[in-house]
Amino acid sequence: MWVRAARALRALRRALLLLPLALMAAALILLPRPQPVPPPIRAPSSVAPRIDLPAHQIENAITENNDVFIRDLDDVSQRPWYMRGGEQRPNEHDPHASLFPEDAPGDDRIIQQLMYILPKDENPPIKRILLANGLGAWGVPAGRTEFIRNKCPVDRCSITADARDAGTADAVLFKDHHTPFNVKRPLNQIWILYYLECPYHTASLRPTSLDVFNWTSTYRRDSDLVAPYERWVYHDPLVTEKELDRNYAANKTKKVAWFVSNCHARNRRLQFARQLSKFIQVDIYGACGSHHCPRTDPNCLDMLDKDYKFYLAFENSNCRDYITEKFFVNGLQHNVLPIVMGARASEYAAAAPHNSYVHVEEFANAEELAAYLHRLDENDTLYNSYFKWKGTGEFINTYFFCRVCAMVHASERRQRSAHYTDVQAWWRDGACTRADWRAAERDTRDNG
Repeated sequence: MWVRAARALRALRRALLLLPLALMAAALILLPRPQPVPPPIRAPSSVAPRIDLPAHQIENAITENNDVFIRDLDDVSQRPWYMRGGEQRPNEHDPHASLFPEDAPGDDRIIQQLMYILPKDENPPIKRILLANGLGAWGVPAGRTEFIRNKCPVDRCSITADARDAGTADAVLFKDHHTPFNVKRPLNQIWILYYLECPYHTASLRPTSLDVFNWTSTYRRDSDLVAPYERWVYHDPLVTEKELDRNYAANKTKKVAWFVSNCHARNRRLQFARQLSKFIQVDIYGACGSHHCPRTDPNCLDMLDKDYKFYLAFENSNCRDYITEKFFVNGLQHNVLPIVMGARASEYAAAAPHNSYVHVEEFANAEELAAYLHRLDENDTLYNSYFKWKGTGEFINTYFFCRVCAMVHASERRQRSAHYTDVQAWWRDGACTRADWRAAERDTRDNG
């Protein structure tokens, strides 16, 4: 009996010792759980765009505790000089700035050229730029006015259209064709060939003109001096979308619109549009369709803002980097979603705001594209996701002659030597396709 009593006492003591632990565990269980950590304010996009920090923001970055902070670009005055209201000027000469194609392959280098300056303690001679086609072809005055009034960071240049300057000019700019001068060309004179249109719509050069040019200036990103139809720049390269304060689908009752006058484009865009119209409403305005709205009527493009959800921003040619006002102006500068055809999908991605368009080659055929457009039409949230880029940046003035001046000076400082042995081969060979790019790439592989 005494043994059983002793055992019971020991068990009671163990229970009393374990009681505090049991109470503590119960308290932990009953305590309220902490709130989950909220997600970051700016969640990454499903397909993140390639972010290249512009030169001006690299210069303005300050490092603290191994973290990089960029100045607040919501303050308009803190933006670079080439943006609306921007006041920030380049302040230091960078001898290694990426100005030429070999410095940054695949990049248009426009921002770096706009932010390039000469050393402050130098006062180099004025560079003379001869416009072979005359002042009227460019809409600029003679002299230094173009550089001074635009406050070019490098302004030590002067424009002339006097053929008598052909023997002394530092650079000669030819627009669309080559007109030789009857004077001996100086050894270091830079000859620049400028093209606005694509190879299908530019004249061929004479055989004697194929190897005379040092630089090219076209919309192509591998040109020495890139001259795009438009150039988009983010205010902050880390912010590529914003929350919307409106519904871009609201009150829109029509599906697809297209304004077109050339019915015989080489890329067969009209045939594709007609095929698309079998699966979704496509209203074709102009000579190629049954709808009419004169180009002189400003209300034509207003219809894109009010009535239509989609616009066919189809180029007349499928050529490398060829993206024109059909996309930038008719499409992006209206409240409509552009459906694009022309350059490769990767080339649109390099030139356009993130998630701002739909490329036809993302789909197997017109029927599949139409099915996706129907899906967007029925889902306002998905449709509006294509407008989140608005307000994150702007289309800038690329100050063409400012950049010409900067590059002529930089070329001399670097003693750069450039020369096209056959500029027409560079311009035309493999640059365009009459089929879509997928078919062209298959043909290249099959024949390779």
